Amino acid sequence: MLSDVTLKPQGDGKVERLVVILHGLGDSASGIIGLGESMRPYLPNTEFVAVNAPAPCDFSPFGYQWFSGEDWSPDAVLSGVKKAAKPLNDYLDQLMASRNLTSDKVALLGFSQGTMMSLYVAPRREKPFAGVLGYSGALIGGETLKFERKSSPPIMLIHGTSDEVVPFGALYAAVQGLQSVNINVMAFPCQGLGHSIDDAGLTQGVRFLRQVFRI
Repeated sequence: MLSDVTLKPQGDGKVERLVVILHGLGDSASGIIGLGESMRPYLPNTEFVAVNAPAPCDFSPFGYQWFSGEDWSPDAVLSGVKKAAKPLNDYLDQLMASRNLTSDKVALLGFSQGTMMSLYVAPRREKPFAGVLGYSGALIGGETLKFERKSSPPIMLIHGTSDEVVPFGALYAAVQGLQSVNINVMAFPCQGLGHSIDDAGLTQGVRFLRQVFRI
């Protein structure tokens, strides 16, 4: 099972829902769990779990990767995403079973590579998640999604207009690909932002999670 870092609800709140955070290339669960710290006050009774990707990063001795960043050709990226999807799906199944939570009480939150993994895995699962919140990512495998989609979770994508790592155009390409298979997707561009998350994006993300969790 993949390793993770857990952030329990504030106070003595019972865990009623779960946000699973998937980090970007070269990052780690401990590096991204701060995102959960920022959101936790607005999402009561919610546990945040950041998970480490299955492979050590090619260029960072302390980071992880969902797939290699050395070859960004479409075929290589799709192959890497498919390979990582199996351990991620197994992890998600075990995580929900250990918390006795159903898919509708779980949201995926991704950044960069983590968003790519979330957008690949979530619609191909039989039971829909409460939602998928993706920052600075892209839709991988969109060409086959109409044949492979099994569920349609609501999705919100947030992306900086000055992203120097994953081009801003990936936002609307993802929106078009997801809408083409009748998935409800919202987009929020962050003006002038690079490959990062700003306060405006954080606020929109929290609003989306509260909406899909019906808080």
